[in-house]
Amino acid sequence: MTDKDGRLDTGAGHRGRGHLRIYLGSAAGVGKTYAMLGEGHRRAERGADVVVAFAESYGRPHTSALLEGLEIIPRARLEYRGATFEEMDLDAVLARRPEIALVDELAHTNVPGSRNEKRWQDVEEILDAGIDVISTVNVQHLESLNDVVEKITGVPQRETVPDAIVRAADQVELVDMTPEALRRRMAHGNIYPPEKIDAALTNYFRSGNLAALRELALLWLADKVDEGLQRYRTEHKIQGAWEARERVVVALTGGPEGKTLIRRAARIAARSAGGDLLAVHVTKSDGLTGTDPASLAAQRRLVESVGGTYHQVVGDDIPEALLTFARAENATQLVLGASRRSWLAAMVTGPGIGSRTIRGSGDIDVHIVTHAQMGRGRGLPRPHGAITPRRQVAGYVLAAALSPALTLALTGLRNNLNLTSDVLLFLTAVILVALVGGFVPAVLAAIVGSLLLNYYFIPPIHLLTIAQANNALALAVFVAVALLVSRVVDIAARRTTQAARANAESELLTATAGSVLRGQQGLSALLDQVREAFGMDSVTLLECTSPSNAAGRWQVVASRGEPAVTRPEEADVEVPVADSLTLALRGRPLPAADRRVLAAFASYAAVALDQQRLAAEAEAARPIAAADRMRTALLAAVSHDLRTPLASAKAAVTSLRSPDVNWDAEDHDELLATADESLDRLAHLVDNLLDMSRLQAGALSLFPRPAGLEEIVSRALDTLEPAAQGVTVDIPESLPEINADPAILERVIVNLTENALRYSPPGQPPLLAASALGDRVELRVVDRGPGIPEQDRDRMFVPFQRLGDTDNTTGVGLGLALSRGLTEAMGGTLTADDTPGGGLTMTVSVPAVTGPGYEPEPGQRERAGER
Repeated sequence: MTDKDGRLDTGAGHRGRGHLRIYLGSAAGVGKTYAMLGEGHRRAERGADVVVAFAESYGRPHTSALLEGLEIIPRARLEYRGATFEEMDLDAVLARRPEIALVDELAHTNVPGSRNEKRWQDVEEILDAGIDVISTVNVQHLESLNDVVEKITGVPQRETVPDAIVRAADQVELVDMTPEALRRRMAHGNIYPPEKIDAALTNYFRSGNLAALRELALLWLADKVDEGLQRYRTEHKIQGAWEARERVVVALTGGPEGKTLIRRAARIAARSAGGDLLAVHVTKSDGLTGTDPASLAAQRRLVESVGGTYHQVVGDDIPEALLTFARAENATQLVLGASRRSWLAAMVTGPGIGSRTIRGSGDIDVHIVTHAQMGRGRGLPRPHGAITPRRQVAGYVLAAALSPALTLALTGLRNNLNLTSDVLLFLTAVILVALVGGFVPAVLAAIVGSLLLNYYFIPPIHLLTIAQANNALALAVFVAVALLVSRVVDIAARRTTQAARANAESELLTATAGSVLRGQQGLSALLDQVREAFGMDSVTLLECTSPSNAAGRWQVVASRGEPAVTRPEEADVEVPVADSLTLALRGRPLPAADRRVLAAFASYAAVALDQQRLAAEAEAARPIAAADRMRTALLAAVSHDLRTPLASAKAAVTSLRSPDVNWDAEDHDELLATADESLDRLAHLVDNLLDMSRLQAGALSLFPRPAGLEEIVSRALDTLEPAAQGVTVDIPESLPEINADPAILERVIVNLTENALRYSPPGQPPLLAASALGDRVELRVVDRGPGIPEQDRDRMFVPFQRLGDTDNTTGVGLGLALSRGLTEAMGGTLTADDTPGGGLTMTVSVPAVTGPGYEPEPGQRERAGER
């Protein structure tokens, strides 16, 4: 029996890993669960053993109806922080061992205490057991798109699934719905309950949000389909292009024609819906290139701005490298620029890159684009020596001295050596001259050597005539070999110099680029590196504050070395970075090769400046963002947590004023007590909110003075009566006074003790113990409650966090945040640690009053025992 996909159903126990099918949706409500359950029914009707491992209907009637007729695995019930949660029972699914399991919400995070942290990890175990799984996921839960979705919707997604899990699925099917249809489903009550519809339609489910999410889902799925297509072509060794969609590759050399080619290629790609643009630059394997890094970087930015991608490949045969890349990317069109070589260079050096690429292109269309720079190259390449002037002078001296000295030595050995040996020794001398001085001194040595050989060693001796043709041929071969060897030596020296320079430049630029992009190197450090690398006196980054670059409109952004440059005209070297930025160097003029590398450094300086300014803006915006979050949280607290005491007090007062009811004395007192307690709670909450606002604004007034900790603790516990009955206090008599604001510290102790009382088990009251530690005094509030996991201890001090609370009746979650803020405002610290044996210990550390002549007051005595 075969399933819908044509696979043979042999049963879970007869095959290895199961197959995974995923229904991908752009947003909640598009019908993923409905499609999953529908597929489950179809498989069951064909005789497959299908179970519902986990499916969430959210009360939607159509989805709930599809659950009927399918076997449902009972869910596991887990206790966590006093609440009961339901999760998929993984062990029950594995024990049941069906052929197909339906598992909803692949990105779901399991309740702590489950075997795995994420549901997709549960699914992996099910697949490893040989069970097929059909699951669902929304595009916003894909890890790679998480930040993009948050920018679009403004809603962070905390539950994510790695893209690799979804990409590895055997099938991914898109469940698609237009934004208008989805909003109609929402308005008809088919997705959320009526009370949530208006908020959803005006926030997350706006038409623009849904359209963007839909596009993300379509593009992600298109990429997965393309991966499958490429894999199929590779497995079947298909080399030709399949024009499933247009893919345009543009070849970049870094030359001035690059922008023209990019824009032309972008227009070609835009003519086809879904067309891709890929830019590629071929680098020689030896690393030697004449490309301007700044120009190539600018062209890369242009490619990315028009929606393309930039690639760099290595290859000595440029046409072959281009075509190999194009075929690997399944490209349909290749865009090249017309040659910049002149007609003379083309005639001498043969067919150019464009002609050779066209000959080998096969079924890839090649566009040769004309541009303003074509045909403007030099006629023939001119050799550029790599030998320093000092070495050249040494070569001339050696050529002038070595040949006569060798002639004198060989004359004395005329009877022992023949002409062949003489020629080889003179050839060795020419090679030595080439190694020292380069090509031109070697040519001079070859000419002088040929004349000396002819005059002193070739019969007739002491005449410039040659009697035998064989000797004439030997002399001619000597001259030719000497010239060829000299040329080879010169080229090798030039290549070695170029390779060493290219390697040094590459290492320098790579290290600098990496540190700049990672944000590890500031602008000043970068300018220092430029000054040291090029041996300049000063390096200055100038910014123009006027579009017209008028006089006096330049300002120094950063400068290293002396004297600094205040205007570009004062610099020995000027490198424009952008329309308004210029890198100015003073010290000496630089050759063209150094300017090319300097242009790359100038680009890095612009990036470092942008990073510096963005960091400054982010730092300036951080207090504003914090204040905005605080205002938002305050509004939420006022609208929710303050409503309960207000409502209680209002109800009690309204009841007392009602003329229709005659209250007896007991009920009257109870209503008054209710109103009084509610107003006390309200006043306490408002005080906390106001103090937190003052802390955030830096406007909280403090009056620190020497004070006894025992007295402050006593007043704090009196405030908490009668709840503080039984609290154990241990304050040594010898404890020094503390330097703090007594009223503020009292509030901190009240908050911490109240928190400890709330979580302490019956019969185990909190302990307040104090001790001196150097110039500090520590007060520890110790409880034996459930404690707080270490990973949550920083979050417990964040305003409006109530870790472990299951309702909103215990306050707005400001107690610990306010306590830490007040303690730090007094120069102290507040930390949380585990209590040995279980529980939480909050430690308040404040400065002690110490110094010569200090003595504890008589009232500072040990206080221990039950209150």
